[in-house]
Amino acid sequence: MSTRLIPPQTKDAMSSDERRARNLRLYHEEQLESGFSDQGLLVDVWPFLKPQKAWLSVALGAVIATAGLSLIRPLIMLWAIDESIKTGDPAVMMRGGAAFAGVAILEQLIGFVQIYATQVVGVRAMADLRLYIFKFLGSLPLAFFERQPVGRIVTRVTNDVDAMQELFSSGALNALGDLISLVGVVIMMVSLDFKLSLIGFMAMPPIAILVFVVRRRARDAFRSIRGETARMNANMNEQVSGVALIQAYGRQRAMSGEFDLINSSYRDANIRSVKYDAIQDAAIDALSSVSLAAIVIALGYHAASFGTVVAITSYLRQFFDPISMLAQRFTLLQAALAGAERVFGLLRVEQRDAPTQAAGSDGDSSWAMELSHVNFAYKPETPVLHDVSLSIAVGQRVALVGPTGSGKSTITALLLRLYELSAGTVRVFGQDVSTLERDELRRKFAVVPQDVFLFPGTLADNISADETPDLERVRRVIEELGVADLLLNRPEGLLTQVRGGGSNFSAGERQLIAFCRALYRDAPILVLDEATASVDSQTEARLQAALNKLMEGRTSLVVAHRLSTIVNSDTIVVLQQGRVVEQGTHDHLLKQNGLYSLLYRLAFAKEQTQVLLDDPSSTDASA
Repeated sequence: MSTRLIPPQTKDAMSSDERRARNLRLYHEEQLESGFSDQGLLVDVWPFLKPQKAWLSVALGAVIATAGLSLIRPLIMLWAIDESIKTGDPAVMMRGGAAFAGVAILEQLIGFVQIYATQVVGVRAMADLRLYIFKFLGSLPLAFFERQPVGRIVTRVTNDVDAMQELFSSGALNALGDLISLVGVVIMMVSLDFKLSLIGFMAMPPIAILVFVVRRRARDAFRSIRGETARMNANMNEQVSGVALIQAYGRQRAMSGEFDLINSSYRDANIRSVKYDAIQDAAIDALSSVSLAAIVIALGYHAASFGTVVAITSYLRQFFDPISMLAQRFTLLQAALAGAERVFGLLRVEQRDAPTQAAGSDGDSSWAMELSHVNFAYKPETPVLHDVSLSIAVGQRVALVGPTGSGKSTITALLLRLYELSAGTVRVFGQDVSTLERDELRRKFAVVPQDVFLFPGTLADNISADETPDLERVRRVIEELGVADLLLNRPEGLLTQVRGGGSNFSAGERQLIAFCRALYRDAPILVLDEATASVDSQTEARLQAALNKLMEGRTSLVVAHRLSTIVNSDTIVVLQQGRVVEQGTHDHLLKQNGLYSLLYRLAFAKEQTQVLLDDPSSTDASA
């Protein structure tokens, strides 16, 4: 996202609406890939068209056939009219009419085949392209998605690909037929009457100049449409996702204002494209009429048979019809190419999620996890971890504690290689994570995150994650954790449908589902990142026994604000401002009377207060 400084006087002179519009545009502004040529984009599309070669061949054959048949019709009219005048036999007109009708019907039948085949090519090719984009997005690193509004990415897969598909839906291959018809019409007209043909063709230079002038401006307009579409989708996604906060703070009017600014820009971009389209169509129609009038005037000074005049006039119409259709398809082509620029601009992103490196620095396999002199920054100018070294033995329970922003969750992300290190080495079971395949590395971990996301599907689907759920195994996992009364109390049980990211489950229930998901995965390393943050004290007490069982036989890394959950850890690592400042057991760290001791005393007082709030009867009992 680009940032530009505005002189103070300019900023003061801007209205509030202008400032808001500028800020919105800067937030949603994209750095589009430059250097695309029309030919290059068509080359990029070809791999998705290639599997449809059979249908493409049918469509091309049909296009050539219909173009050829359209050239025959005026010749039939020429023969029928001149021959009937010469012989005075009305049967000639009957035969000519029948031949004309037969050719027209055959042309329409072949046209149906051509349209159907073209649509099939477009639909299948664009479906393959959407799938390719979706898989490609799965190969991008987490950092890429953190920089992109969700609506912008959705636009790539939907609206921009739809703009490309519209080219096929509107009969894109007919453009080839139009070109063939133009060449054929020119040949036929010149062969019938050279002088009248030259008069008819006098509109060609103005049309060529018009197309050249309109082309670049139309492309810019369609680029703006695609950009404003992405901004609108991104804004809608943000507002729908944050609707609860918007309503709670009464921000509906302000949010409507933001959307109106984007919607107005989208409207203006469409009006610009319509203007160029209208100019092009009106100019071509006017030139067509002028050419026809010029031929009529020329007939006063040039002798020609009646059949020739009818044929020349018919060919002239067929000459301008393809030009008009080419102009319309040219408009669609500009829209499609603008969409293609954005789609293939995305596909040119070179970053990849955890690419495997050939060589690394392996270590001792007795250490389940090891960080050696690790430095990391989400942004180059803002370091997060400074020379962090940490070793966790197989089967050990280690807790990470520290103030917010000290780098606890960052360490768990680096172990899974969700981000790339600035310096240092991360090893899992003695292997440098940079040398491991992405899936091989992450299969070693079961993660319970702070913010649990549930996917559409059933409760069993969400617990089994990416696997086909074994319902009996899912039930055993729930019962083993002792939460069956909380998760299986709905009539549908394991087949309960999950709606809208888990909106029909409470925050605590979603956390419990994440616990079940981790146990179902049965990985050797368990990562609990603020795992009990959304669970009340009573539920946490029920979970503690299940957590102890879950951690049996596994190496566990626990990130927690509730220090009561980690007092029994083998080692507690205390972080502050991205550095390891203390390390040891709970009792050892309390005796040091350092940062951990302070955090523990504060946390203990807070948790005692929460217990009293959760269970007021405890105060009566103590009294």
